[in-house]
Amino acid sequence: MALRRLLSLRGVLGRRSCCSKQPLPPDFVKALRAVVGAPNVSTATVVREQHGHDESMHDCAPPDAVVWPQAVEQVQELAALCHRCHVPMVPFGTGTGLEGGVNAVQGGVCFDLSRMDGITELSLEDFSVMVEPGVTRKALNKHLRGTGLWFPVDPGADASLCGMAATGASGTNAVRYGTMRPNVLNLRVVLPDGRLLHTAGPGRQARWAPGGQEEVGKRARKGPGWVPTSACSPSSCRKRAAGYDLTSLFVGSEGTLGFLTQATLRLHPLPEAVAVTIATFPGVRAAVSCTVQVLQAAVPVARIEFLDEVMVEACSRFSKLELPAAATLLLELHGSRCSLVEQQQQAEEIVRLNGGSSLAWAKEPEERERLWAMRHSAWYAALALRPGCQGYSTDVCVPISRLPDVVVETKQDLQDSGITGPMVGHVGDGNFHCIIVFNTQDLAEAQRVHAFTERLGRRALAAGGTCTGEHGVGLGKRALLREELGQEGLDTLRSIKTALDPHNLMNPGKVL
Repeated sequence: MALRRLLSLRGVLGRRSCCSKQPLPPDFVKALRAVVGAPNVSTATVVREQHGHDESMHDCAPPDAVVWPQAVEQVQELAALCHRCHVPMVPFGTGTGLEGGVNAVQGGVCFDLSRMDGITELSLEDFSVMVEPGVTRKALNKHLRGTGLWFPVDPGADASLCGMAATGASGTNAVRYGTMRPNVLNLRVVLPDGRLLHTAGPGRQARWAPGGQEEVGKRARKGPGWVPTSACSPSSCRKRAAGYDLTSLFVGSEGTLGFLTQATLRLHPLPEAVAVTIATFPGVRAAVSCTVQVLQAAVPVARIEFLDEVMVEACSRFSKLELPAAATLLLELHGSRCSLVEQQQQAEEIVRLNGGSSLAWAKEPEERERLWAMRHSAWYAALALRPGCQGYSTDVCVPISRLPDVVVETKQDLQDSGITGPMVGHVGDGNFHCIIVFNTQDLAEAQRVHAFTERLGRRALAAGGTCTGEHGVGLGKRALLREELGQEGLDTLRSIKTALDPHNLMNPGKVL
């Protein structure tokens, strides 16, 4: 395809020339089967190809074999075997990434961890739970029904929670509840040589759950389905200053330092009341400026999502909603019934000051879900703008103070370049996405798309931001990462990688 050929020449995709792919050693597959059993090992072409790509535009790069461990001890044995034989290892969750993070560019063994799906040590009083890598965010929240708690990090896709930790995922709720980084308390990691590491110590949590929410916590603990917590629940403390923060080191490591085989996650109380509204604005700058002012006014919003007029029109058509084709914000408020009234008044006033018009507040779950379903279908709505074409999603994140200028400049850049690229974003965090829809067989259009994505990344860096807020670096943004960190930062990353993975076996070719 035109774009893939173009990007491969420029070093954005797999860069196969730097990856010396070697065949598996003799009897190696037999050794894998001895660890996990023959049904849990596959070398079939179709299976390998299914595990050789994610949702990105990067070329499929299949592993030589796929294994399905079902216990951490098996992961340790498999890793030790690969380490002894110098065979590359690639972790695999649900394959919903957007930067080629699971592509096996040096072949080797793909570890599909989806069959490790235990949920253990749910501690309602400590606001925490332990999950294995096969547990997705929807499965966890289904498990939590009736407890008064939930896990709010929502990247859109029903990704695996350990995969979300590995990529430092974020989503619509991050403006209030944070990204994966502050919501991961401990990780059980199998290192490249098979050793086992608990990043905050066995059975411990590096951070504590929400402070100042005792009354909400009581309601959560004594609500429907409440049961006493186990006496062996992991101990919890409010602070920790003991050594380096190893947990944060592995969050966002994209599978390059080890296998995340269990995560202790921070849970949050369900809000007593929720309200959602859609506000339309005369232009992109007004909508984004409204976001900045809402945050400056300390309105405790849970979500602020931005859609430009192209995206709104596409979503409206796709989801069969009658929305004006204008720059739009979706605002969601969480709190008590009394506090919500004041928050709504504050938000409405700021919307009016920026020339916006607000629709009625949706408070019933069905109506709220209908609005958010429209937002979550943005990818498919964008693809429907040009049937027969393909999509490419890229993201950046900038300081809130620079967000209006960067969004306006990016919007103008899309128009000047003649690119179909609806814009959406978690603008409460300074994070936004361009969903680019183009004809991959048109080399001239592919060149424009590549040039635009490079300009977008550098525009974010020039504004003091980052080349990726939540998609990760993977294969596609390694050059931008070098510009972002500088040589000293990159050398430090390489030193850490070398210390933990001296033979460069863990997901080689990614990030660095």
